[in-house]
Amino acid sequence: MSDSSDDYTLEDAEDEVGILRRVTDDVVEAIQNAENEKVLEFLIEEEKLDVIHDGERGLGQVRRAVLESPLASDRLKRVVSLRGDETPGEILVPNDVERNAKVALEAGKPVVLYGPTGTGKTTFAKQLARETGIGYTLNTATPSWTPSDIIGGISPDYTGDSLSYRTKLGCVSEAVQRARRFDVEYGVILDEITRADISKIFGPLYTAIENPHQTIFETDEGETIELDERVNIICTMNMSDRTVNELDNAITRRFAMIELDEYEEDKRRQLFKDWITTHVTDHTDLGESEILRLFERDYQGINHGHESTSQGSIMRFGPMHYRDVAVFLGVGCREGGEYEYDQTDAVGQAFRTYIVPRLLNAAAFPQIERIAEHYRAMNGEFEEFDLAPAAELAERELEQERRQMGSYE
Repeated sequence: MSDSSDDYTLEDAEDEVGILRRVTDDVVEAIQNAENEKVLEFLIEEEKLDVIHDGERGLGQVRRAVLESPLASDRLKRVVSLRGDETPGEILVPNDVERNAKVALEAGKPVVLYGPTGTGKTTFAKQLARETGIGYTLNTATPSWTPSDIIGGISPDYTGDSLSYRTKLGCVSEAVQRARRFDVEYGVILDEITRADISKIFGPLYTAIENPHQTIFETDEGETIELDERVNIICTMNMSDRTVNELDNAITRRFAMIELDEYEEDKRRQLFKDWITTHVTDHTDLGESEILRLFERDYQGINHGHESTSQGSIMRFGPMHYRDVAVFLGVGCREGGEYEYDQTDAVGQAFRTYIVPRLLNAAAFPQIERIAEHYRAMNGEFEEFDLAPAAELAERELEQERRQMGSYE
């Protein structure tokens, strides 16, 4: 490092860039003593020294120094906070969904994005967190979650000669701490909260939302944690066939409930086209227009029913599942792939692997009957593809359900 007692200049950084690439502490010192933001922009945007020293993602010493720097703009803080984040930039959800979610957060309300599987709730949650804050954490709920995963609790510490205990922050408390430390808007995403017992894990959080100045946690160092208006809490919830009315009233009173369901037709078709073009067209012999027609026909049949039978929707099912089908076809049918010489069968196998199990997982008996009927009809309609594997899986599940029902009679 330069021995000058003056501020660290852009010229200093350019002269010493070789050393800065090797020594983490020197980069941190350069950031702390930078003359202006141009020095930081050179270190981070041009030289990407945060990637060299902190890795592709994560909050290491260099990124912490940028976030703590009074010279760093929100734009530069966002660069280091979101380094390695591959969340798509284009927001595809309906405009009113985006606007309502942003207004709710601005009004200080936590948000729940709810809707059927495959509607892009997690992707939009990340986009929303990026749009409304400097950084975020993504935390996926499990059945074993307790309030300590949200607020914090006591955790065993095995460092040292004997077992001891220390406090451990929950994901919301950790977000509060980061927002305070870096004086930024920060997001915490609680994904798939219906996997956990919502009433149990959110109990202390409900109280804190009602009384935002109440201490919800205290660290071993004596730092008290209260909810902070700079922290945006964003949850996702897979409703399947449940309705908002089946939820605990406590969450619907304290959270803004934002439904994410139907995509605009042109956006959905564009999604399908993009996935097919990217993964299928240049890698297989499958016809782009026919795959698109198959995706559309399947989606419409599940979500809106068939005119030929005058039956309505089987269930709500989002478009995001079809990306997995497109990727499967591209990998399986490419040169040297498992289905290179059996590409028509690959289509049915892809639906059997990704679409039908997800439908059956959320289906009641009458819906299972409809799913089996749907894929029998699809297999007859699309002669260019062998959809029998998908139809057979649905039929087997239907027969199993019938046997189980018979055993109860």
